[in-house]
Amino acid sequence: MKELKFYNKDRDGNTKVCGSMTIKNQTDSSADLFFYGDIVSETWQSECYEEDMAPGDVKEFLDQLDGTENINIHINSGGGSVFGGIAIYNMLRHNNAHKTVYVDGLAASIASVIMMAGDEIVMPKNATVMIHKPSASYFFTTKNADDLRKDAESLDTCQEAIMQTYMTKAKVDKEEIEQKVNDETWLTGEEAAELFDIKVEEANDAVACAGSSMFFCYKNVPTSLTAQGKNAKKKDEQRPLSRQDIKEIFNESFSEYQAREKEKKELLESLNKYGERKQNG
Repeated sequence: MKELKFYNKDRDGNTKVCGSMTIKNQTDSSADLFFYGDIVSETWQSECYEEDMAPGDVKEFLDQLDGTENINIHINSGGGSVFGGIAIYNMLRHNNAHKTVYVDGLAASIASVIMMAGDEIVMPKNATVMIHKPSASYFFTTKNADDLRKDAESLDTCQEAIMQTYMTKAKVDKEEIEQKVNDETWLTGEEAAELFDIKVEEANDAVACAGSSMFFCYKNVPTSLTAQGKNAKKKDEQRPLSRQDIKEIFNESFSEYQAREKEKKELLESLNKYGERKQNG
């Protein structure tokens, strides 16, 4: 077992460990990668909770695996950043190792896109996949009708990119998958295998579905999952917030908003260039 440590400097300039990621069961030919939290855009966000994963974390993981023949990817995630997830999917797909994805509990939203990076996908009958339309949230900003129309067009472009990813593993036509996406559909292992190229295994009692901060964004969360979330231990204990805490939360949230806007712009530019090349033959 190998642990990667991430470092940062405090206000006094002292270097300290601020997060880590464990590579379990690594051999010369195999390594395990775990997505057991939310998908975030920036590495500093994943430092808050060690279960969360950002593209930078995955890049560092892959950089350690030169020559590795097999990567076992374990997913138990409620989703998160669309742009962060697409970046992770592309990095995994471009890696030359043979990739087996195991849905240990839940692959919801953008985590279901990361799931598609596997050369093989394995899922117990009682695990869950959720597919839905991408959505936008707004922090510290106001938008007029023109801005919202542009955002709607951007989300449509994102959905088309996600649909193309789903179709790489689809067993049915695009219209059927798209209808499931539009409806926000939660699928058991057996139901997911009717739509996608997934190997279904017997039910697994070892891993409960992930309790996720993303659940409040979804419309049709099964009551079995929300009940698990209520009974699960919170990520951290609540304590009174100081003025410094509030200031730091504001600064980090605003930085997150800026990072998302930058990612969205870069991804849309890339998708538009791809569309232009496709039209020009």
